[in-house]
Amino acid sequence: MARAPSDSETSGLVARSRAGDNAEPLSITEISNALKRTVEDRFGHVRLRGELSGVKRAASGHLYCALKDDKAVLDGVMWRGNAARLAFVPEDGLEVIATGKLTTYAGRSKYQIVMESLEIAGEGALLALLEKTRARLEGEGLFASERKRPLPFLPRTIGVVTSPTGSVIRDILHRLADRFPSHVIMWPVLVQGQGAAEQVAGAIRGFSDLPAGGQVARPDVVIVARGGGSIEDLWSFNEEAVVRAIAECTIPVISAVGHETDTTLADYAADRRAPTPTAAAEMAVPVRADLVATLADLAARQRRAVYRPVELGRERLEARSKRMPAPENLLQPQAQRLDELSERLRRGLIDRAAHGREWLAGVASRLTPATLARAHGDAKVRLERARLVPALVERPIAQKREKLAALYRLAEQLHPRKPLERGYAIVTSADGRALTGKAQAAKEAALKLEFKDGVLDVTPGGSVPAPRPRRGASGRRGAGTPARQDDLFD
Repeated sequence: MARAPSDSETSGLVARSRAGDNAEPLSITEISNALKRTVEDRFGHVRLRGELSGVKRAASGHLYCALKDDKAVLDGVMWRGNAARLAFVPEDGLEVIATGKLTTYAGRSKYQIVMESLEIAGEGALLALLEKTRARLEGEGLFASERKRPLPFLPRTIGVVTSPTGSVIRDILHRLADRFPSHVIMWPVLVQGQGAAEQVAGAIRGFSDLPAGGQVARPDVVIVARGGGSIEDLWSFNEEAVVRAIAECTIPVISAVGHETDTTLADYAADRRAPTPTAAAEMAVPVRADLVATLADLAARQRRAVYRPVELGRERLEARSKRMPAPENLLQPQAQRLDELSERLRRGLIDRAAHGREWLAGVASRLTPATLARAHGDAKVRLERARLVPALVERPIAQKREKLAALYRLAEQLHPRKPLERGYAIVTSADGRALTGKAQAAKEAALKLEFKDGVLDVTPGGSVPAPRPRRGASGRRGAGTPARQDDLFD
């Protein structure tokens, strides 16, 4: 039986090996490594639920935090590769489930969990994170109503950010084709899972950065669309990167994420929210058939507005023309006075001619050869005495000649038959009255058309009547049927 060491043997100043003792002293590193192996072997895969605290990202990209509950705290670390693939942004106070392995950190004599994945602990925690993010972004003014811009009435180009393989793009294209065919540019992106938020944000910024008039048409409106799903499926559209990209986009944005009951932060930041992708297409463009019908109605109203004054004017003119006297009734007094003046002129000329003959007869008795010879002699004497300068005679003659030439030219221009040389004709009745209107000519049984080279007898009805004998002409017209001609007024 081994003897127990005495007090002098255990309390010595220098460590000594004891008889039968085969355990050599371990170094700190050795015991730390032993503890590390033991912990990692025993807890190589664990899932822990706790509240995040002290979350921070190092410049290297690694994520450091602490998981805690109401009684204990455990340090945690996630290396850069796994941290870059997180589907959400870790924040203090968020309840999560961490999957990884326990290990020790010898530099501080601590144990910690090396997390391979980090998930939000249940939908309640996810909603809490969503509400926290919404309140923070709303405080920055990203959801303010004054930031909302009106959508263009008829966009030439529509940009769509969605998955190229889903039914969303087909629904949008089909609805646009039914309402108003438009040019559509689709930016294919992931709408769910790792990297979806970055792709959606990059697509929105890509559309916003397109120059106007460039090789690729710049959209007039952008539709960010995705089909329905759970809150986890739609989480990419709750990411801050997507929300900020929508808020900073220089093009009006329509958010059509999920179904009518689904709401994401992208809906708050967008200029318009559509309950479904199909509804987003309806918001983007009007109905072409309705526009065509509206334009046709406006054109009809325009025609009615233009023709209505004309119709009213025609009705007023007809009503007033019926109350006006006939033109021949207005001219009857003047025609009668003209006849009276013509008769007075004829009688006055006859009387003047008679008086002239009487005066000439009285004067002729006084015109004897002796009187004429004496007057001629006196005139000859006066002529010889007068000193005539040719210029005194030629100047008045030249002036009179110029006036006479001017009057002649004016008379030539104002001659009533001068237009006949340019192809015009003078229309007169059978008794020689000039006719200036179709109504007057239509009432005449026969007309005369005077041309440059003669007179042509016509009738308004299309037949040529037998010419009447001229005044003072002798003989009778030859028998025969006058030739027919077309009606001048058809």
